Amino acid sequence: MKSFVPLILSLVIAGAFVAGCMGNQNAASPAPTPVATAPPTTAAPQPSFELGQKYLEKKYPFYSEKDVFTEQFRVTNDPWGIEFDVNPTNVDPQYTWFEMKVTNMDTGQTETVGYGRTYSLEKHQLHPMYNGGPYKFEMRGDRVNVNVNIAKRNP
Repeated sequence: MKSFVPLILSLVIAGAFVAGCMGNQNAASPAPTPVATAPPTTAAPQPSFELGQKYLEKKYPFYSEKDVFTEQFRVTNDPWGIEFDVNPTNVDPQYTWFEMKVTNMDTGQTETVGYGRTYSLEKHQLHPMYNGGPYKFEMRGDRVNVNVNIAKRNP
């Protein structure tokens, strides 16, 4: 058995040498994985225009989610717009919201704008509108007072 010790020892040393030589070789580094990045987001510019001849100018109080106000009137073919100012009656923004559904009664096309919840927290909003016709405005909200102005846009 003593005669095998040098043989085993030399095999271990040879193995360590071979393993060391193989371990020190410069292995090709893997190609970097491309990281998908979202394009930079920019806030949508707030439209800028002035309102002129009014179709509606009114203040609406919303004390609970059950409060609903509806208005209907005809809008001319002139460009027009919706402006509203939201005054929350609760300091916690998660409890204050406002939503306005604007429906063209001829086409059934609906556009929705609002404040809070899934909408912007911008308290003053201005929304350009273009098509004339009979419109229905359905407004809902909770814990807010909203000043609504719907009018023709000045050139």
